Amino acid sequence: MNFALLLFALLLVTGAVALADRFWLARRRADGEKEPWWVEYGKSFFPVILIVFFLRSFLVEPFKIPSGSMIPTLLVGDFILVNKYTYGIRIPIINRKILGINEPRRGDVMVFRYPEDPSLDYIKRVVGIPGDRIAWIGKRLLINGVVAPRQPMPDYLHPERMNYSKQFLEKTGDVAHSILIEDGAPAAIPFIKPFPFRENCNYNSSGVQCTVPPGHYYMMGDNRDNSADSRFWGFVPEENIVGKAFFIWFNFSEPSRFGSFK
Repeated sequence: MNFALLLFALLLVTGAVALADRFWLARRRADGEKEPWWVEYGKSFFPVILIVFFLRSFLVEPFKIPSGSMIPTLLVGDFILVNKYTYGIRIPIINRKILGINEPRRGDVMVFRYPEDPSLDYIKRVVGIPGDRIAWIGKRLLINGVVAPRQPMPDYLHPERMNYSKQFLEKTGDVAHSILIEDGAPAAIPFIKPFPFRENCNYNSSGVQCTVPPGHYYMMGDNRDNSADSRFWGFVPEENIVGKAFFIWFNFSEPSRFGSFK
């Protein structure tokens, strides 16, 4: 369901009711006559929906993490807030940028519309910006020929599976963050989908190397061997950007995660 479109439709309907009552319906009612229920509800909900629509479209939007592709940074069930204006002001519904503010940077955790199905929102980490040469070779990230620094950390225990993954502190751009690696997972990328600018990538038994085209970004999950990301389905166009994730505000299973996002 396109919630933004539904919210916009409700805004139009309740706004139309409020305006109709202000300039026409109220004048036709007899003194002391009660408002029809649909007028009362329309007028009551209009300012609420207007505020929610404005906040959600231009300031912040809440999301729930549905999968484990960003473990250990984000866990399944985390409720996060996404900054909608940090990358520029966009027209709601059509998502067209009308005012640029900042550009995505390497290391940002970004929400975007999945290129194959824009009705779906995905969240991954930006590892490549336009013009970058990105490689995932032998389970090491290289940006423009330079290996991203990383250092070992204690193994990560998956509570739901009761098994461990290798954990590293990796630096992407100016951001240091944890990643997970599975020892038994292959380095080669299986199930590669056709995607625009596929010719910019070279796949082999060691992994993949790509040059990010103009106006696009290369995204990877922090749970590197359990993330369907740009290695599999390609680049994210600029017009698909939703915003930058910046805050965990709740998790029903782990309330202590409030504000723990980095």
